[in-house]
Amino acid sequence: MKYNVNPGKKPAIVACGKIFLRLPLRTHFVKIGEALPPVLEQYARPQLQPGDILCVCEKIVALSQRRVVYRKDIRPGFWAKLLSRCVHQTSAGVGAGEPYKMQLFIMECGLWKVLLAAVCSAFTKLFGIKGAFYRVCGRGAAAIDGLADRGVSFAEYYNYGILAPAQPDQVCRQMAEQLGVPCAIMDACDLNVEILGVSPNMPYTADQLAEILRDNPAGQSDFQTPLVIVRLSEEKIEN
Repeated sequence: MKYNVNPGKKPAIVACGKIFLRLPLRTHFVKIGEALPPVLEQYARPQLQPGDILCVCEKIVALSQRRVVYRKDIRPGFWAKLLSRCVHQTSAGVGAGEPYKMQLFIMECGLWKVLLAAVCSAFTKLFGIKGAFYRVCGRGAAAIDGLADRGVSFAEYYNYGILAPAQPDQVCRQMAEQLGVPCAIMDACDLNVEILGVSPNMPYTADQLAEILRDNPAGQSDFQTPLVIVRLSEEKIEN
């Protein structure tokens, strides 16, 4: 078995009244336009068992769909430069605190929505509420990745921004048909996990699956484990 327990992560977790194993799978660096089915065949299929769930990081799905915007094609404007200075940096990455990335938010969501999101974020932070910016901008904005000017694990992620995957539920259905197990696409960092899509045969809700993956077992940095098998443990919770 070629499972990888990433640094600072635990394979088992208690969620939904059960114990689950989360088994990350290391892959090669998935490139722009690379077909996803062969990646799943090479790395996931040999490890899957009946009853498993396969969770796939949104980044490699978007890369396979060529959902990228190159840095050279982005021209940060006044609002992108101003708003990026007001973004609080976290351990989860640069986020929108980089002018090029903020400009990509504006291009994807529209200036007025981004401005509204910034105002809501500033107001809610006064009450200790975080995440308003992404909630207002929408799920697609939260999934934008890349365009980091520091702390980049792979040089490629400096050169382009990665958008949210297109038609994630349909992609999950295709993956499930290929592999014969329920599949999900996750957008995860060490601060938050969101499920972008699930296959029709998924036995858990998106919220339940996010709870199972709440500590981001795929990890960040250069772990290169974009596939995570979720497996129900035979171990029982002690009363």
